Amino acid sequence: MSRIGKKTITVPKGVTVTLNGQNVTVKGPKGELSWTVAEEIEVKQEGDELTLTPTSETQRAKAMWGLSRTLVANMVTGVTDGFEKTLELVGVGYRAALKGQNLSLQLGFSHDVDIVPPEGITFVVPKQTEIKISGNDKQAVGEIAAVIRKMRPPEPYKGKGVRYQGETVRRKEGKKK
Repeated sequence: MSRIGKKTITVPKGVTVTLNGQNVTVKGPKGELSWTVAEEIEVKQEGDELTLTPTSETQRAKAMWGLSRTLVANMVTGVTDGFEKTLELVGVGYRAALKGQNLSLQLGFSHDVDIVPPEGITFVVPKQTEIKISGNDKQAVGEIAAVIRKMRPPEPYKGKGVRYQGETVRRKEGKKK
């Protein structure tokens, strides 16, 4: 039995959930998200609670039960509160700036790297060495943060690069003379 799948999802006030067969659509103050649940999972709405149950006892149904519950719960959280990731730039000359909606990064390359935000994602640069990525889709926020981090991942000798806020980089000892 899935312990995550058994939990019900509470729908807060101001959020509407529409069930159309296997398609779940969630509307709230921060936008609208929709996702198609696997055929093995049945979604029921009772008042302000959503319940997901597997229709069969197969291994795939058990696997999709917890996943589906988590994805629908993330959709509800996304349209109410939204999601945010913070990146830090560590290194001499590493800077970030906004050019309109686009993010412009100086990461030690011979050119600036410009990133166009995907649909529903916004960038905020409170300091030159800090980037806040926010949106209502948890997967999209995490993906764009990973794309930015991959441009210059933290290196183990000096610790320079793009890292998540609070991430610790294991440092190596340099060469001995």
